[in-house]
Amino acid sequence: MTTAKVLISDKLSDVGLDVLRSAAGIEADYKPGLSEDELAECIGDYDGLVIRSGSKVTAKVLAAAERLRVVGRAGIGVDNIDVPVASRRGVVVMNTPTGNAVTTAEHALSLMMSLARKIPQATASMRAGKWEKSKFQGREIAGKTLGIVGLGNIGRIVADRAKGLKLNVIAHDPVVSEERASELGIGLVSTDELFKRSDFITVHAPLVDGTRGLLGREAFAQMKKGVLIVNAARGGIVDEEALAEAIREKRVAGAALDVFVEEPPAADHPLLSLDEVIVTPHLGASTSEAQERVAREICQQVVDYLTNDSITNAINVPSVGGDEAERLKPYLSLGTMLGKLLGQLEEMQVSEVRVTCAGEAGDLGARPITNAVLAGYLDRFVEEPINAISAPFEARERGITVQEIREESARRYTTTVRVTASGDDGLHTATGTIGASGEPQLVGLNGYELDAVLGGRMLVVHNDDLPGVIGNIGSVLGKAGINVARLQVGLNDGKALALWNVDQEVPEDTQKELAAQDYVRSVQLIRL
Repeated sequence: MTTAKVLISDKLSDVGLDVLRSAAGIEADYKPGLSEDELAECIGDYDGLVIRSGSKVTAKVLAAAERLRVVGRAGIGVDNIDVPVASRRGVVVMNTPTGNAVTTAEHALSLMMSLARKIPQATASMRAGKWEKSKFQGREIAGKTLGIVGLGNIGRIVADRAKGLKLNVIAHDPVVSEERASELGIGLVSTDELFKRSDFITVHAPLVDGTRGLLGREAFAQMKKGVLIVNAARGGIVDEEALAEAIREKRVAGAALDVFVEEPPAADHPLLSLDEVIVTPHLGASTSEAQERVAREICQQVVDYLTNDSITNAINVPSVGGDEAERLKPYLSLGTMLGKLLGQLEEMQVSEVRVTCAGEAGDLGARPITNAVLAGYLDRFVEEPINAISAPFEARERGITVQEIREESARRYTTTVRVTASGDDGLHTATGTIGASGEPQLVGLNGYELDAVLGGRMLVVHNDDLPGVIGNIGSVLGKAGINVARLQVGLNDGKALALWNVDQEVPEDTQKELAAQDYVRSVQLIRL
C-alpha cells in the first residue's frame, strides 16, 4: 500500500490525531500555527491537509500543493479555504457540518439568555465592588418572538430548544419549504416580516453574497424598537458599523456577537466600547465534546478518502460512502473511458456533453459518473492534470453545457451509461455498460451496436460492409507486426464500424495505409 502523507496545520484534539496515526497507509505530521508562507512552502509534500479556522488555504498555498488531494476542515465554515481554486486543481474540500451543531446552537441560546438578563455586565459590576441591582433589570423570553435567519442544522436545533423555552419561533430560509417548516413547528416568513415581528433575532446562515450585510441599516430601520441581536454564525452577515449606530440610537437594545469581520477585532472596534454589547472570541464550537467530535470525524473522512476514495461531507463534489464508493468504481472507470473515447474521435467544437445513466448507474448517482466522463473527455485538451473534481470547472470555462439524466431502466442491458458530445459540427454518442467480470464494455458508438472491451489501444475503422475488408485490414496490421487481441464489428445500412483491440502502438504510416483503402472511410487510434 502506498503511504499518503497528511499535514495537520492547526491545533487539533488528540482524538483526531490518533485516528490519523493509527490508520494504515497514512503518515501524519502535526505542525500547528503555520503562516500562509510556511504552509505554502511545505504543502507540496502532502496528499492531505487537516485544518480548523486558523490556517488559510489560499490560492498561493494551493498553487504549491502539487500532491494535495483533500483538505479537511474540522468544523462547518470553509471561508478560510479558496474552494473554487481547490476545485479547479482537483482537491476535495470536506467539512464536518453537524459536528459543531449542538455546541454552536447552545452557545447562541446562551448569548441570547445572557443578553436578555445582562449577566456579563452584572458580573463585571460586582467584580468592581458594586451592587447595582436596578441597573441590570432584564426581560423575560417566554412568550416573546424569536426570529431565526437560516434553518440549517444549527438553526433547526436553536428552534427546537427555543420552543422548549416557550418562545414563538419564526424563521427565514429561502431553500426550506412551507411544509418542512410546518413539520418543525416554525413559521416561515420573509426577512422583512422577520425583522418587523421579532423580539430576538439570531443568525445561522453562511456568509455568501446574499447574506453579506443582511442585517444592516435598512434592516435595523424595520425592526422592533428594543430588539436584541445574536450572531454566532459568520462575521459580515451583520454590518458592525450599522449595528453600533443602531444601538447608540436606541433602536437596537443590545447585541451578542461571537464572530466578527476581522478576528480578533481591533481594540478600538466601535462595538467593544458599548455596554449593551456582549462579545465572545468565536467560542461557538469551543466545547471539549465538539472539538473531539469534529476532530474524529474529519480525520476519519480524510483517511477514508485517501485509502479507499470514500467521500463524505464534501463541499465541491458529491459525497460517496464506502459501500457506495465500491459499487460506483466500475462506473467511474466506464465514464472516464467513454469520455476519453469521445475526446479522441474526429475533432469538433463541442458545446454540450450529455450523460444519461440508466439502471444501477442511475440509482448510484449520475453526478459522480458525469464528472468522470468530463475528466476523461477533457484530459487531452488541458495541460494540467485533471480529475472528476476539477473537470466541471474546466468545462464551464470552455462554455460546455453539461446535462446529466437518470433513467430507471436501460433498453438492452440492465445498466448503461450513454454519453453524447454535440456542437454545431455534429455529435458523437458512445454507450457503455459493465461486463460480467466487472470490466467496462462499449455497446454502442455513433449508431452502431457493438460488444467491445473498453481499454488499452483501440483502432476504430469505419468502412464499407464488403467481403474481404476485415481480412485486408488484418493483413495490413499483421504486416506491421501488430497483434489483434479482439475485434468487434457493428453494421448499419451497408456500413461497418470495427473496433480492433491491438496490443501494440499502430504507427502513423500504417494508419495512413489503412485510410488509403477505397473501402475505408476513416481510421482513428484511441488510447485508453
